[in-house]
Amino acid sequence: MQREARHIEFDFSALCKKAIQACPGDNRIARQEKKEGSYNRAFLLHMDNGARVVARVPFRVVGPRRLTTNFEVATMAYTRAHTSVPVPRVLDLNDDPTNPTGTEYIIMEHASGVQLHEKWNTMNTLQQMLCVKSAAILVKEMAKLQFPAYGSLYFADAPINPSLKLDLSNGLCIGPHCATKNWCLRKSNRGPWTDVLSYCSGLIDTGFSRIPSTAPADGTSSSRIIKDHLHLLEVSEQVFKEVIKSPVIQNVSATMLLHPEFHKRNIFVSDDDTTRLTAVIDWQSTGVEPVFSFANETPDMVADRTIDMPLFEDEPDTSPSQAQSSHDKKCEKKISICEQTFEVALKGWVPNLHDARALDETLLRPIRYCHTSWRDGAAALRQELIELSQRWNELGLPNSCPYQPFPQELTRHAKEWEDFETFQSLRLFLVRSINSNTDSWVPSKAWEAAKDANQSAFEEWMKTAAQSEDPDMNEDRGRKLWPFDVNIDG
Repeated sequence: MQREARHIEFDFSALCKKAIQACPGDNRIARQEKKEGSYNRAFLLHMDNGARVVARVPFRVVGPRRLTTNFEVATMAYTRAHTSVPVPRVLDLNDDPTNPTGTEYIIMEHASGVQLHEKWNTMNTLQQMLCVKSAAILVKEMAKLQFPAYGSLYFADAPINPSLKLDLSNGLCIGPHCATKNWCLRKSNRGPWTDVLSYCSGLIDTGFSRIPSTAPADGTSSSRIIKDHLHLLEVSEQVFKEVIKSPVIQNVSATMLLHPEFHKRNIFVSDDDTTRLTAVIDWQSTGVEPVFSFANETPDMVADRTIDMPLFEDEPDTSPSQAQSSHDKKCEKKISICEQTFEVALKGWVPNLHDARALDETLLRPIRYCHTSWRDGAAALRQELIELSQRWNELGLPNSCPYQPFPQELTRHAKEWEDFETFQSLRLFLVRSINSNTDSWVPSKAWEAAKDANQSAFEEWMKTAAQSEDPDMNEDRGRKLWPFDVNIDG
């Protein structure tokens, strides 16, 4: 199903012709490379004069037709016009799939420089610190931008109902939020939202739209599960109405346009000076959100625990255990310096984002996860609501918490929460062991190895389940907890 959702039929020759036309002075494409991704089919095209351009077509899973391309290019254009963030220049675009290529497309300059992730582990501590500072400066610039509502940026002529457009300058507007999380077939509340309560209601509506519209009335397990989700979302909406009255939430509810994946693979730096950022790519998920929605978005250059330093770099005569200990301390020191640099920069330059990051996560997690409850399971959202209700007064929230679970609900939840944590631990283990992304995607060339690794891990897990002394663990439960597809017959 996932692979079919990423199947696109289009005229590649026509796309190449468009790329040549977008590059005056080029007569042909000398070489081409196909790049894999979760949301786009991308091609790196090497022109005969040495220039490089990227031609990209979106998969239909990324969002609504036409709007996905329109909003991404509009966001890039606005950012280029109002900040010094190095955004690649778009050479050509078409958001109408009836064009000669047969698909929407974006043709843009290839980012100059080299991806930061290729250089990071070769940089010394000072270079990494200065690179983090450069990234924080770009965050500061974007944080200064002000908007009349939460939503996505579009060109003024985007095919959107005029009543859903709020005009900006330079032929742009704010319209419905185009992120995947806000665009479901049965949902109409997509923004733009002019206040934080409306924004939260949009998330709740997303959660409702993902629940099956008809539930069996026979009291079966599936019926109970659907009723649980409906109840939790209904009570979440009441909880949010109280939470957003808190001054600490109001303080971090201003509009903010910020790249949500400010990571090393999306940042390019100069090959000669790795502290100088030359490009920021992949703007497809960027929207105008409340500041607090970015509270847990930390650049991986700040939080990366996988620094690859030579183990015996300075201490060739030490024992392996001593060398490992010294290596770990150096890694932690580098990470700590980068973390402190980023947080100090935010505190001085973007204080409301710094305040949001310092908030107790118990306040924000129900808002952050309510729209994914059907995907993640009712236990995840229920756990957040339970913790919030238990700490309501301690967090200084007004009135009383609208969610007050009954004792029998807490008893049932304890078991479901245990299963949820086991499932998430298994999923995280598998994502790391088979080298997939969080959506379980792996490159085609790694597919066979990933499939074999998953099967081997499953068989070991089932042996563990069969031998478990836990009376609630058995082979049937073990299969239900396994997060990926497997060959049950081996």
